[in-house]
Order: sequence, then C-alpha cells, then structure tokens
Amino acid sequence: MTVDLKGRIALVTGASRGIGYFTALELAKAGAHVIACARTVGGLEDLDDAIKSLGGSATLVPFDLADMAAIDALGGSIFERWGKLDILVANAGVLGTISPVGHVEAKVFDKVMTINVTATWRLIRSIDPLISKSDQGRALILSSGAAHKCKPFWGPYSASKAAVEALARTWAAESARLPLRILSVDPGATRTAMRAQAMPGEDPDTLPHPSTVAQALMPLLGPDQTETGKLFVVRENRIKDYVNPA
Repeated sequence: MTVDLKGRIALVTGASRGIGYFTALELAKAGAHVIACARTVGGLEDLDDAIKSLGGSATLVPFDLADMAAIDALGGSIFERWGKLDILVANAGVLGTISPVGHVEAKVFDKVMTINVTATWRLIRSIDPLISKSDQGRALILSSGAAHKCKPFWGPYSASKAAVEALARTWAAESARLPLRILSVDPGATRTAMRAQAMPGEDPDTLPHPSTVAQALMPLLGPDQTETGKLFVVRENRIKDYVNPA
C-alpha cells in the first residue's frame, strides 16, 4: 500500500537506529517532513543524509528522553515552527536488565520506567494540543509482546510496555470524537540492538530487518487508517490484529 503524507509533519523518537530510523525514512519517502529525535547525534546525521538522498526533509532534535524539560518544550517548538503536528511515532525505549524481579536494581527499574513510561506520557502531554487539531492525526505507540507474555526475568520491561499500552488506550478513548487515531503496535522479534542485548545467542539473520517492519507500519499512519485504541502486531512483514494474529 502506498501512503501519501505530503505536507504532513511527523515526529519520531528513537530515530537514530533500528525501527525508529527506518520508520522515519519511510515517512520521508511518503512525503512527510520528519522531526527525528534521539540521543545519538551520529545516527541522526546518517538519517538526515539518507532522507536528503531521497529528496525528503528532516529536522534533527538530539536529546535524551530522560530530559523532561526538553520534552515539555518540544511541543512549543513544533508549534512555533510549523503550527501543527500530524503524526507521532513513540518508538524510543530501553530494555533494562533480564533479571528476577527481586534482583532488579532500583536505578535500573527507575530508568526503564522513566524512558519507557514517564517520557512517553510527557511526550503525549507536550504534543497533544497540536496533534489533536490535525485533520488526520495519527499516533503510534510501540509496545512489545512482553506486555502480555510476562515471561520470567522480564519484569521491568514487561510492566513498562503494559503501562504505555494503557496510556495509548486511555488517550484514544479521550480522543474518540476527534480525527485523531491512536494505536499500539507490537513489532515482534526484530533485528535490533535491543533484541541482541536481550538474546545474545540468537542468530540475527533469522529475524526480520527493521526496514521491513517499518514498511509494515506505514498503513497505520496513513489517512485510510480508521481504527483507534487498538493493539496490532507485525508478523510475517504485515500488520495483523492482536486478537487474531495467526
């Protein structure tokens, strides 16, 4: 499916690598101007070069999502420059440690919750006045199967992803009468640095490349998307409903 996003402004967090990088690239291919956020300046610059090579445009915003003041200021900066926001892809996140719940260090648990949950909420709060006024607002919150499987030793990450799904569903219910559509998506096992951290013995060549996952996400961000408040999964390089992913 070809998605036309000409004239749209899209914000992507965690855009310096992995799913965020390739989703930003796909958004630019579709004609959107991409506001790319991440900590790693070099990765953002690589993304900018790739977008420019396609004839697209991007604005780089390097900052750490632990910087709550920067998140709070982001919405105002977007308003001053563009006066609107049409698309949000809240992709950035951290894994923490794979450990029994009782053995997780407090500082590790706090970091996972800060980046995965609190920063997502602050981001929503910062851009809500802008995206709520878009005639085709689209928000995509990246989740994980960990939110539902709750496997042993994945406590902090599982809890954080369950929390952001709850935020997304609540936000969607509050915005049900607006053109804004808010979805969560579990991208599935993907060839990313986070996956390698969690599964160091796994052969990455057996996993989908993040570019194919990004391509699968695009219909959820287009004008034809009418669902809101739902969770989807990416399996076999295509979007499937969570309740019937087979």
